[in-house]
Amino acid sequence: MPRDYRLVDGDLLTLDLAVIKNGIAADAAISFIVGIRRDADAVALIDATERALAAAIEVARPGNRVGDISLAIGTVLSDAGYSINTEFGGHSIGSVMHGDLHIPNTGRGGRGYELRPGLLIAIEPWAMVDTDVLVTDGDGWTLRSSTGCLTAHSEHTIAITDGAAEILTRPV
Repeated sequence: MPRDYRLVDGDLLTLDLAVIKNGIAADAAISFIVGIRRDADAVALIDATERALAAAIEVARPGNRVGDISLAIGTVLSDAGYSINTEFGGHSIGSVMHGDLHIPNTGRGGRGYELRPGLLIAIEPWAMVDTDVLVTDGDGWTLRSSTGCLTAHSEHTIAITDGAAEILTRPV
């Protein structure tokens, strides 16, 4: 972390990590609670981003569109009562970390780029408790909500195949 802060029991922390192997990038994020203290609101927020990610991966199939992924994410997060930042979202990925294709975290089904086998994308639902505005800290890197409320973020890089999407960043 690019700042001087000691994590304490109960903190909600998101790690967003990327690697490049053999010239291909992969991007993944996980939100978790540090230590043993479990705030119910933090647990629910993390769970919502994980459910949104699973719903998005389920619709990431050939013939569907980016809007179908966005709708799946937005529906889960909105139904859970969370604010959704639309500035940040998923993206195409491959020889570069952030490709031109943007995948918003809310949207309308049946719209946008058509998904085709061979496409690599990172899907990353973000949710916040009481605002949809993220700000960047003075370190130029750390993102947080403008109100200081809890935020969570889950992410996988997937490959669109002829059938179900293949998760490329699943823990082994």
